[in-house]
This record gives sequence, C-alpha cells and structure tokens, in this order.
Amino acid sequence: MNLNTTRQAHAFDVPAPPTGPVPWEKHFSIATLSDMLRIRRMEEKAIELYGQQKIRGFLHVYIGEEAVATGALRALQPQDNVVATYREHGHALLRGLKMNAIMAEMFGKQEGCSRGHGGSMHLFDRAARFYGGQAIVGGGLPLAVGLALADKLSARNALTACFFGEGAMAEGAFHEAMNLAALWQLPVLFCCENNLYAMGTALARSESQTDLCAKAASYNMAAVSVDGMNVVAVHEAMLGAAQQVLQLQRPVFLEFRTFRFRAHSMFDPELYRDKQEVAAWKTRGPIHTFSARLKAQGDLNEDEFLALDAAAQTEVDAAVAFAEAGSWEPVADLLRDVYTAHGAA
Repeated sequence: MNLNTTRQAHAFDVPAPPTGPVPWEKHFSIATLSDMLRIRRMEEKAIELYGQQKIRGFLHVYIGEEAVATGALRALQPQDNVVATYREHGHALLRGLKMNAIMAEMFGKQEGCSRGHGGSMHLFDRAARFYGGQAIVGGGLPLAVGLALADKLSARNALTACFFGEGAMAEGAFHEAMNLAALWQLPVLFCCENNLYAMGTALARSESQTDLCAKAASYNMAAVSVDGMNVVAVHEAMLGAAQQVLQLQRPVFLEFRTFRFRAHSMFDPELYRDKQEVAAWKTRGPIHTFSARLKAQGDLNEDEFLALDAAAQTEVDAAVAFAEAGSWEPVADLLRDVYTAHGAA
C-alpha cells in the first residue's frame, strides 16, 4: 500500500450549485441576503486590516460559509444559547452583537464586546446568550452540554446550538459531549460545519469514517446532512431540528457541508488543496447563487442588490471608524479578570 499519496479522495464531490425557487416571503429573503453580505464585507475588511497590522494575533474568516450562520441563526430564539468556534465573527453579528463591538474587539480596544481581552477568537456577549468564540478545537462542546443541562434542571424552554468544525469530531471532547447529551436527553443542537479540510488536512486523510452522520447516529440521536452552501436548506433544516430538540428534549446532529474560500487562518500558506478545487466550490458561493435565485423569481433586481451591498459596506466603514476611535485599556486595569493563587511559594 502506498501511504505517500499527495491527496486522498474527498468525502463527496462538488455538487451542482443550488437552484430553484426560494419558498419565502420577499422581505425575509432580502433580509437573509443582506445578512450574508454583512458577514462577507466585514470579513473582507478584517483581512485588509490584518494586513495593515491593525488586527493582531490569529484571524479566521468565514468567507464562503455565510449560508450556515445566516440560515441557522435565523432559526433560533432569543432565549436559546449559542456556542461557536474561533471562526465566529458572522455568528456573533447575526446573534445580535453590534458590528462596532465586534470590530473594536478585533482591534483590542476596550469598547469591544470582551473589553478587548479576547480579540478575534473570543467574542462574547452574555445578554445575547452568545458564549464564544472558543479557541480550542472542540472546546465548546462540553460547554454546550453544560448549558443545556443547566437549562433542563431549571426547566428553561431553550436549546443550545453548538457550532464546530469536522476537525473537532476527532477530539475526545466531541464523543464525550455527544454521549452525555444523548444519555441525559439534553436539548443540544450539534451543528457541524464540515468544510472538508479542518485546519489543513483533508477529511479522508484524518478520519477512517467520513460519514459524519454515522458517527452521530452511533450515539442514538437523529443525524441529518445538509447542503451548507444553500441558505434555504440550512434554514429549513435548522427549523426542523430545533423543533425536534425542544419537543423531544433530545439532542440532534446536523452536518452542514460547506467550504471556506480562504485559507484556514491568515498564517496558513494553503498548500494542501488545489486552486482548481477552490474555484469549483466558488461556483456554489452562497451569496451569488441565492441572489440569482431571487432575481429569477422577480424578488430582486441588480439595483436592489447593489443597494444592499452598499449598506453593508457603510456599516463596515462605520464599525472601523468606531474601532479606530476606541481606547486602549488603562495600565491600571491590566490585571482585571486575571486570577492568581494567593500565598503561592
């Protein structure tokens, strides 16, 4: 057997772009498109600012995956909990965090949602029930189980939506979390954003079982695979799964098959996948395929699209100005929220 092959086969080929009518009222469709554009323009600006060294540390952008956060977050209720990964800017924005606060946090300014302490990977807002921004792969999974357990014990009518990449499914925390959620019948909606490459290794090179739903089903829970580049499919699947979680008080697993158009992070030379493959997936881009469907049925014209895009850019520009004008944390507060053991030798 030759173990030195340059690339393995993927779990699935690039399917045809999503087409067909959008079964929504026009105002909902337009708002959905607007949200995807807001994420895209914010992320593009973050890349630019990173190149100018105004954003430091690590930066993981969501370009190409906007349909997942947009379709999923619009299916949740205000009382629900959301736990995300370090690729969470879009989730935070659509959960209700102000773009100003997100951008200021990425700048490290104290006007940020985490007072500048967390940066890009640690966005947080208790009022929005948005619990991260988890920098550790799979780190949000046990947290989600804990939040759902607390809700069940206190009889809150809410679920916890936990977002994670397929790379997290190789972590022990994933299996522990799935087992406990099923065993204790907790209201957790496990949302796997499968972009095929985790941090840079193709799924087929790291997992002997590439059917992710089969793994989830082994824990005796419903598991559904969804086209994560189709915002309609994402939203409808999320609505159904959320209803099932709340009615049955049992966890559900959703696999969103998606693809990031950019590298894993700004430090990633991206030597592990072909440019032709990225180009093929871009034909399934969630923004242009969704807008094309709306145009085809007369719910959108080019001028309306350009107006939505301009509004998104205006919001981004205002957020950057807010972050630029923000203030650094005073030196006297540097030890705030830092805990030490008193009396240590």
